[in-house]
Amino acid sequence: EEAIFLRKKITLLRAFSLLIGSMVGSGIFISPKGVLKNSGSVGFSLVVWFACGLLSMFGALCYAELGTRITKSGGHYIYILETLGPLPSFLFLWAEFFAIRPANSAVVSLAFGRYMLEPFFAPCAAPVPAVKLVSLLGYYTVLTLNSWSVTWSARLQTALSFVKLLALALIIVPGMMMLAQGHTENFQDAFDRQSLVLDKLPLAFYAGMFAYSGWFQTSFVREELVRPERNIPLAVIVSVITVIVGYMLTNVSYYTVLGTQDVLASPAVAVSFVQRAFKSLISVVPVLVALSCFGTMNGGIFTFSRTLFVASREGQWPPLFSMIHIRRHTPLPAVMLMFPLVTAMVCIGDIYHLLNFFSFSRWLFIGLATLGLIVHRLQHPELHSPFQVPLFVPISFTSICLFIVAMSFYSDPVNISIGCTMVLSGFPVYYLVIHRQMSSRCRSPFYDLTHKLQLLLEVVQQEIKTY
Repeated sequence: EEAIFLRKKITLLRAFSLLIGSMVGSGIFISPKGVLKNSGSVGFSLVVWFACGLLSMFGALCYAELGTRITKSGGHYIYILETLGPLPSFLFLWAEFFAIRPANSAVVSLAFGRYMLEPFFAPCAAPVPAVKLVSLLGYYTVLTLNSWSVTWSARLQTALSFVKLLALALIIVPGMMMLAQGHTENFQDAFDRQSLVLDKLPLAFYAGMFAYSGWFQTSFVREELVRPERNIPLAVIVSVITVIVGYMLTNVSYYTVLGTQDVLASPAVAVSFVQRAFKSLISVVPVLVALSCFGTMNGGIFTFSRTLFVASREGQWPPLFSMIHIRRHTPLPAVMLMFPLVTAMVCIGDIYHLLNFFSFSRWLFIGLATLGLIVHRLQHPELHSPFQVPLFVPISFTSICLFIVAMSFYSDPVNISIGCTMVLSGFPVYYLVIHRQMSSRCRSPFYDLTHKLQLLLEVVQQEIKTY
């Protein structure tokens, strides 16, 4: 009886919670090992963490301007489509669906499973099959919630964002107390140049940027935001500054309590930290970290389903995925599509190989999206965005992203080549399926299947434009 469309339910507080909840997840609890390993020393690793934060701020400001210029949801996909054209946007969609997003979700899910089981098996490591089983259960729970209600998904994200900040505080406070007492021995020779290997630095940046990733999440739900012209810039600036400060203090706390060898040897850095510094919380912090990862999973499903929804609406994805449940008002088909690939990657994946595998594609397309901002400014000088950043910001961010992507071929040629091949495999698909219209003989059974699935899932096309 009422119109079927995605409602504007994302307020400023929920936008802030979505960003905090997406950034503060598994990254700060697993990436310190990857950053330290590839930067070579404590001092250089802290420099990498700060540089990643600054780079994230540049990217967030670029996306804030794109979000005020382009009024559609869809994030990277819609920005590339509107500025650089349909081919690069489809290549992003192809890589995002088959590589970037399932690998990212698998990394976060595995971190959730590992931290959730850690208190039950300490001091031993949790069995790998048990970790993978709990990881999948957590992922399926979030998947079900996002299929059920937009409101409850947003409320969960708001609640878990406070849990995440509490988890960081429980690491920062004891670390700062020990540092104030004079425990600075782990910072001796912090900038040891002998252990610095320049060709590994891109991998250190990948690990650090993974921890900050999530600053772009509001761009995926632009059509569902209340007062987006005001709330997008405000939410990204406040949230990124909050996370930069929190991450720097957290890493200083890690290094105050744990030596470099302890960090490199630990499968779960936060747990090792608590075992050394705050034994009374040995069973609490891992659960808080697991809940942080749970919130990141929730934010990832919430936002990527909108990318598939918009891509389907733009004609680059099957039409079923631009449909909305008639009662729940959730993009049900788009939410459910990811679970087979995520399941497969959780079952066979290793966290650090997955991290390098998807980072190449992600940062390539983020760099292209901010390049699109420069192009859009040049092509449409008459458009006056309510929020505009100095031109050197997108130029600097784009250059650094593409440079890191190019350098990573020297750092990890195998995984990066796999990621590159995945992107390039979208070319024939685009020209055979998207660019060339299918014949009516091919379309007929495809539409019959879509109609049957539409009836089964109780979904229909959106009835009101929201952009």
